Amino acid sequence: MDLTIFTLVFCLHDVFVNCNPAPFVDVVVDRYEIPTVCPREVETEDFIRYHFNGTFYADGKKFDSSHDRGKAFISQVGLGRLITGMDRGLQGMCVNEQRRITIPPHLAYGSIGTGGVVPPDAVLVYDVLLLDIWNTEDKVQIRTLHKPTSCHRSTAASDFVRYHYNGTLLTGAAFDSSYSRNATYDTYLGQGDLIKGMDEGLLGMCVGERRIIIVPPFLAYGETGHGTEIPPQASLVFEVLLVDVFNPTDDLIVEVKEVPEGCTRRTATGDYIRYHYNGTFQDGTAFDSSYKRNSTYNTYIDMGYVIRGMDKALQGLCTGEKRRIIIPPHMAYGEAGVDHLIPGSAVLVFDIQVIDFHNPKDPVDIKVTHKPQDCKGTSEADDLIQYRYNCSLMDGTLLYSSDHYDTPSITTLGADKVIPGLEEGLGGMCVGEKREVVVPPHWGHGENGAGEVPSSAVLFFELELVELNKGVPDGYMFVWLGDGPDLLFPAMDLNGDKEVPREEFTAFIMRQVEEGKGRLRPGVDADSIIQDMFNNQDHNKDGKIVENEVEEEPEQAKRDEL
Repeated sequence: MDLTIFTLVFCLHDVFVNCNPAPFVDVVVDRYEIPTVCPREVETEDFIRYHFNGTFYADGKKFDSSHDRGKAFISQVGLGRLITGMDRGLQGMCVNEQRRITIPPHLAYGSIGTGGVVPPDAVLVYDVLLLDIWNTEDKVQIRTLHKPTSCHRSTAASDFVRYHYNGTLLTGAAFDSSYSRNATYDTYLGQGDLIKGMDEGLLGMCVGERRIIIVPPFLAYGETGHGTEIPPQASLVFEVLLVDVFNPTDDLIVEVKEVPEGCTRRTATGDYIRYHYNGTFQDGTAFDSSYKRNSTYNTYIDMGYVIRGMDKALQGLCTGEKRRIIIPPHMAYGEAGVDHLIPGSAVLVFDIQVIDFHNPKDPVDIKVTHKPQDCKGTSEADDLIQYRYNCSLMDGTLLYSSDHYDTPSITTLGADKVIPGLEEGLGGMCVGEKREVVVPPHWGHGENGAGEVPSSAVLFFELELVELNKGVPDGYMFVWLGDGPDLLFPAMDLNGDKEVPREEFTAFIMRQVEEGKGRLRPGVDADSIIQDMFNNQDHNKDGKIVENEVEEEPEQAKRDEL
């Protein structure tokens, strides 16, 4: 019976050792945490970085731990740098995978053990978390997430770039982000200012493009790592958005979008221009707009009032022309930028539309569009005229029109009732004549504008002269057309009774007007004029003019009244 029991115990021991040989014959791998995405598995000759806890199979006692040392373990797989069991157990592992690797003694430290830490014939258990994997043959990996449909230019060595990024390790642990600083990373390419892998990964990018750039350690910070966030021999993953690119040799770029027909004049140095614009960065982010302020930007051209690139771009434009202007920072606000508005080293994009321009020396521009064949006389100073008009800005915006009042406008030329440019445009017209008149602001409402007329606006008038009443000089109510009568009183005394009452005086004056010998001031009631003239001659106020009243002040009477 005792022999039977001994034999059974021996057999059970034999079964335990020999009938269940897995922990002692080969490595046992338990993959208890596998990531859903595994772009790469560990292969022979790969370098890896991993954390581990090492325990004895027999009692679970810990004999080593990278966690306790606060530093991941780094080694190369499959070349004998690790115990054989570990070399085998790490094969096919993914970053972020966790494994339990059980290693029999003959694949670990055998019958000798090591350093008084691992005893002879110990079965070892390693709980491993893979943090990184790379190979000396690795290159920078680039995966494009988004590329804009239009790409006028891609990055090249010696370019200056501005980009946003999120930086992580292969495990996804973040180590840096430009977004958290709310500022792009700005640098030159190909001049050693970046880690080699980033210098390479940023080449060929378009503004607005997004990339994943994976940089192996030897093209990043290598054996030393960087600061406390990037450990030694760490692969780096950058998600990059390119915001801006330019080269220090760049000139401004001008894209003509629209040119109106019949452009006879283009902007030049010294001209004053009014234009609307939308200002954006290369990625489309807006920074300013004149449209939002509902006010044009007004300036002199090539006189240093605007950034150098805009000064250059504003030359050679037509009224109404639309352009896109791309200005590199060395022709804009440079490295300093503008506080809270334009970052340093920013390329600026302006979409502009020219509203009007003029030169301070410009005259009024008059173009006759219709002139009647029968022209009996033309308008001049002191004439009372009726005219139709439309007044617009040079972009076609209608400001005022006589049609709005359903009646022609009336004015006396030379009486300072209208702006000087309109006075100029209305002079020398025949009844029925039509004109197009361009009035620069110094002939119009000047820098201050008026009503709906913006400051420094060039005005465009369409004019038609409807009626012309020849006028009299300022200070006169009646003038003779030619020489008056040699003897005035006998001419006035129509019935020869030596007295000229109000009715007879009125008849005399109206006969002169009807016969074209004299002219009353137009635009003033004729009876009122004649009454005033009569009162001035009737010195004793007895209701009649006699000969000595006319002869007392013949020159004064002729000037002021007759």
